[in-house]
Amino acid sequence: MDPSAFPDFDDLPKVEGQPQGCAWGIFDKDGKKDVYGTLNFLTPEIVAAAAKEMGMDAEGWDDELDFNTQCSSQWDSLCHITTRGATYNNARPTLAGLAIPSSATATATASPLPTLEHWHARGALVGRGVLIDVKRYRENVLGEAYHPLDGHRITAAEVEAVARHQAVAFRPGDVLVVRTGYTEVLEALLAPGESLPERPGGDGALRLSGLHGVEATARWAWNRRFAAVAGDSHAFEAFPPLKADGTEGGVGDLVLHPWFLNQFGMPIGELWDLKALSEHAKKTGRYSFMLTSVPLNHPGLVASPPNAVAIF
Repeated sequence: MDPSAFPDFDDLPKVEGQPQGCAWGIFDKDGKKDVYGTLNFLTPEIVAAAAKEMGMDAEGWDDELDFNTQCSSQWDSLCHITTRGATYNNARPTLAGLAIPSSATATATASPLPTLEHWHARGALVGRGVLIDVKRYRENVLGEAYHPLDGHRITAAEVEAVARHQAVAFRPGDVLVVRTGYTEVLEALLAPGESLPERPGGDGALRLSGLHGVEATARWAWNRRFAAVAGDSHAFEAFPPLKADGTEGGVGDLVLHPWFLNQFGMPIGELWDLKALSEHAKKTGRYSFMLTSVPLNHPGLVASPPNAVAIF
């Protein structure tokens, strides 16, 4: 089904007990609850169009990794956070529900939880990625002093402005990829365990640049029909978040995570290393590309390394 055929944010059917804009049930078929969320926007036609972004051969390598999946480049699955015990499509993760002992068992039980191993049943993620290079735009185009630890709140209007400057147009089913420069700060640390540097004049609190965590950003992202979003920061959205009264909050006050993961079923990628992609995009003048991502095929997977590749 063409992504444009789905209702816009304000026209989504009302779900009892949920805010306007909740997409629960919109992708359900034949009485079966959906577990893919906005990956459904990646129709065969959109994937075929994404393949046209590829103009050269590509190769890859494999690694064996052993670490907490939330501590490096990752996808957040739709089970990552819950609101009043529920996540996307009213799924209710529990320790028992996530503790599936083997892939064979997972196949046999057909877990209804929207965890990442389900991606493999639909061929993982293949689509068109669009890089929005906020760091380069603010520094080189606007000529502003910018730092990824300033906590800059990137509005939807700014994303659109960067896209226009890069001469790239969004399409339904795109994967939005936002560069703030944060992973480059991490790479510059001199010693294992060294703390993040405090910004001059800072109050010592952790501040991260990212998308502005307000409902207007969520509405824009849905209406753009993004299949997924990703970035190089810890949280994708700006931190600390702002509460409704305008004061700064904590992790529990994040706005885009509940909207994207819980309400839309839109996966969030975090801590992606985008420096090389940025350099290639600048050199070639191309900010769209074929994006492939194959998370680990492990049952009950709440997060995973993205194993993402940009192919030009």
